[in-house]
Amino acid sequence: MTRRVLVLNGPNLGRLGSREPDVYGSTSYAGLVEQCTALGAELGFEVEVRETNDEGEMIRWLHEAADGSIPVVLNPGAFTHYSYGMRDAAAQRTAPLIEVHISNPYTREEFRHTSVVAAVATGTVAGFGLGSYRLALRALAAELTG
Repeated sequence: MTRRVLVLNGPNLGRLGSREPDVYGSTSYAGLVEQCTALGAELGFEVEVRETNDEGEMIRWLHEAADGSIPVVLNPGAFTHYSYGMRDAAAQRTAPLIEVHISNPYTREEFRHTSVVAAVATGTVAGFGLGSYRLALRALAAELTG
């Protein structure tokens, strides 16, 4: 049986490939979607990748995941550092939630060093480019089978 997984992305992640390629790489958002769905299929997941610039929409998606016991890979983008509403929605999780970041926030501006999500996530993967998503999906698979 295939397990549904949501890969949720916050603000500006839809601009991958054109947004600061020295930080976020040159792969487009469509490339990220392709990578996540392909690896997900290998792992037995039906992966749905979403992106929003709207905090309320992100909160609704996290509620959907909690209500359906759907595992989540979450790149909150800038919401990471200040969205207590998103953090509270993530805290309601009923399945594993892996926080992911393309860059390593601790090597960047000081305001990026704080994650309001980390304390309620199963774990965090950061600093490996789009490989962070692949590592997060593999960690999710291990959590669900272990």
